[in-house]
Amino acid sequence: MMSVWLIPAIILIVLVTATLKRVPAYEVFVEGSKEGIQLAVSLLPFLLGMMVSIAIFQASGAMDAVLTIFKPIMTAFGIPEQILPLAMIRPISGTAALSMTTELIRTFGPDSLIGQMASVMQGSTDTTLYIITVYFGAVGIRKMGDALKVGLLADLVGIIASIIIVIILFS
Repeated sequence: MMSVWLIPAIILIVLVTATLKRVPAYEVFVEGSKEGIQLAVSLLPFLLGMMVSIAIFQASGAMDAVLTIFKPIMTAFGIPEQILPLAMIRPISGTAALSMTTELIRTFGPDSLIGQMASVMQGSTDTTLYIITVYFGAVGIRKMGDALKVGLLADLVGIIASIIIVIILFS
């Protein structure tokens, strides 16, 4: 019941505080909206470039080639090979990863080892390449080497940890 009133209460608090501090709330809101639209428009080229890159990576067969290389390693450690495409795409695209997770859960079930790994992996990693491309591009940062290395390392640790934890807890 509290959740129904939470957002209106926050809006009321903001408006009352703005009135007490004599801040023109509507004008500030309109200015923020203008900046938001400008930011969204400036992000479009980066988003489009990222989406085209993902499509090319998948359509070129590069993903299948990488999967073929890692398949024996995954099998040797008892890791389901179906989880590897998700592990590869998660740092690139959250939407594509969510779609893959949904499909894995639909195919194998939410209580299966694959479904549990996909769910934990989805929550344990982030879309590093997307974040760096869009946000660094929006503010004009050109040298992103260390951020990229640390972000991808964090994703790798999250992927490995999610696989190990699910195997320990659920198999």
